[in-house]
Amino acid sequence: MQSSATFNIFLPVALVIIMLGLGLSLKLQDFSRIVSRPKAILVALVVQILLLPAICFGIVSVSALPPAMAVGMMLLAASPGGPSAVLYTHLAKGDTALSLTLTAINSLVALVSVPLITNFSLLHFYGAGQVIPLQIEKFLQFFALALVPASIGIAIQHRYPALADRMESPVKLLAMLFLAVVVLFAVIGQWDLIVTWGPIVGLAALAYNLASMAVGYAVPLLLRFERRQAIAIAMATVIHNAAFVITLALSEYLLNNAEMAVPPALYALIAYITAGVFVFVLNRSGRYARSTARSDRNAA
Repeated sequence: MQSSATFNIFLPVALVIIMLGLGLSLKLQDFSRIVSRPKAILVALVVQILLLPAICFGIVSVSALPPAMAVGMMLLAASPGGPSAVLYTHLAKGDTALSLTLTAINSLVALVSVPLITNFSLLHFYGAGQVIPLQIEKFLQFFALALVPASIGIAIQHRYPALADRMESPVKLLAMLFLAVVVLFAVIGQWDLIVTWGPIVGLAALAYNLASMAVGYAVPLLLRFERRQAIAIAMATVIHNAAFVITLALSEYLLNNAEMAVPPALYALIAYITAGVFVFVLNRSGRYARSTARSDRNAA
């Protein structure tokens, strides 16, 4: 499973367009509100750093996956949320500012969590540990591609709000088209992989995906968070930075094991689909709730 020119060139361009469009819809007040109410960030970090790896470990343990596949699944659980989580949060009318903040914080936390969980997994599933060096430049690339264009969009919104409002719709449409093309190329490019490994790893990846979505959405609601915040946390837990995990697995200077890259590749395809369905259901239920509220007001 080698990296294609499409993902080496097209995916970074798509990411820049997506994050620029998201930044245009955000205001500085959105972030100040989050800083004044840090509980949502703390809960999201507990879910992502503690609950999700534990859930993934349980699924992997009962699935009897080969050691390489098991480590690949645990790598996925340890990875930070992907930038696409911010886009899906936006489409679901969630708290986009919270999602963007979680993306940044999770990437910093991953500097510690990824090596720890990776080495634990290698020790547990292979019976012998090995030290995985951490490449800081991978995280710097992630910040450059994801957070810099978003920051530019936020700056435009703050300095030139009228221009930002005019740009938001066309840039958002372009971002959605780019994301759709990325998903399509992912399916086409990895079709042989899906056919070969899907029956073995796909069920474990789907189980982890659905469990992540349920926990990420239910826990904030049980703690009486706003629905918009629950959506942001759910998307951050469901959509991982699979590209980072695949790079970690394939790099000859790190794990250098193509089989470990299979679970995150399959999971990424599954997550895009289930997250899209989740967005559709949330938007549909939101429209129904608003329609019911209007009917009640008219009847009164």
